[in-house]
This record gives sequence, structure tokens and C-alpha cells, in this order.
Amino acid sequence: MTHSAAPAVVLFDLDDTLFAHRDAVDDGILRHLGAVGGPFTGADPAEVIALWHSLEEQHYHSYLAGTLDFQGQRRARARDFAAAHGLELADAEAGAWFDAYFIHYESSWKLHDDALPCLDALARTFPGVRIGLITNAALAYQLRKLRFTGLTERVEHVVASGELGITKPDPRIFEHACELFGAAPSAAVYVGDRLSTDAIGAAAAGLTGVWIDRRAASVAGADAAEADRLGVIRITGLAELPAALAPSPTAL
Repeated sequence: MTHSAAPAVVLFDLDDTLFAHRDAVDDGILRHLGAVGGPFTGADPAEVIALWHSLEEQHYHSYLAGTLDFQGQRRARARDFAAAHGLELADAEAGAWFDAYFIHYESSWKLHDDALPCLDALARTFPGVRIGLITNAALAYQLRKLRFTGLTERVEHVVASGELGITKPDPRIFEHACELFGAAPSAAVYVGDRLSTDAIGAAAAGLTGVWIDRRAASVAGADAAEADRLGVIRITGLAELPAALAPSPTAL
């Protein structure tokens, strides 16, 4: 994609973009099961991680679709995971089970190693650039992550679907973020780890969409074609972002 001007605003997704969510999940679920024991004793770690992530995807999309609320998708994950290991949990038990897991997850919170260097590089490369977040989660929950990881002072505005009542990839959430900064969508960039929800959604709303593909994910043909049509930029790490956003010499 050719850029005619430096970005005025760079917006980020949080989980698995700046914040190492998946790593914390992997560590958290294994340590939780080690503490719980019982029917989970001797479970294969690779199978545990694969199932937990699969249930996260399934029930998180139910939350995005509005069929479960934020706490409901957490309880559903715990209930289905336990059932796969022969343990039936009522709603309240599933909530308590997830809360116990979450303590281990929280203790593993950290940023990706390239997150802060990327923010520093953006500030050097594009003097005056402003930084924000758009996240499909509850605001208070995500603000805790920002405080814990030292991102609070680096981010000017945080737009959370739980507060706004609109989730990505609805164009209104991207438009709302641009309005907070007083910037046209064409002057803004959005960077996220989900091709359809983040990069394609942002590009369809008029922003420059950037997909950070840290794990060489497979892409459905329709998504690949749509990303190409909208000029989505693909990077494999945040260190690539400043150069990817630099205006093309032919466009200057």
C-alpha cells in the first residue's frame, strides 16, 4: 500500500498485539490445572492449551455476536473445558473456576518484547503522532492491563466495546476512535492481530489496516482477497511497523 502522508494517529488492538495475551493464557491454564489437580491430573499440556484456546475463540465470538455477555463467555469456557475432562460445573461453579484460573493468568501478564520499542520508534519516525487503543473487551479490565504493564501514559484514548456497546469490526467503533482524536479515518492507522476483525474491519472504515501476523496464520481465501482489495498491510512483528507506514518516496 502506498502512503501519501505520515499517520497522524496510530491505534492498536491490545491483546496479542501489544499485550502478550496468548502467552499468559498458556502459562495461566497450565498452572491453574496444576493447582486444581483431580480430573485434570496428567492432562497433556499441548492438548490442554489447544482446547482452552479453541473454547476461548468459540465463546469470545459468541460475546462479539451478542449471544453471551462478557462474564457469560468466561463461564461457558470453564464449563465446557471441565466437561471435556468429565467434570460438570454449574454456573456459579464455572464462574469460580474461571476466577481461580484468572489469578494465574494475571500473574503472567506482560507486553510483547517489541511493544515499547515500537511506540518509541513511531514517536521518532513520526514526530507528534498520537497513540490510542480499540479493544473488544470491558474497559476496566483493559485499563488494569495498561496500568500493570506501564502503558497508561503512552496511550491517549482507549475505546472499549464493553463501554461503547459496539464491537469490532463494526465501522462505528473505528470512526468513534478517530472522532476522539479529531482525525479523519484516512489519517489513522489501526494495528491488530485478527485479520478480519481488526485489519479488514479498520480498512473498511477508511483507516489504514495493519495485520500483525506473529504466528504465520492460515487465511481463508475470501479474507485474503478482501485484505488485498482494501490494501491491508501485513507485518510479522511490531518492529516492522514504522517502515511499513513511512510515506512512499513516489508519493511525497
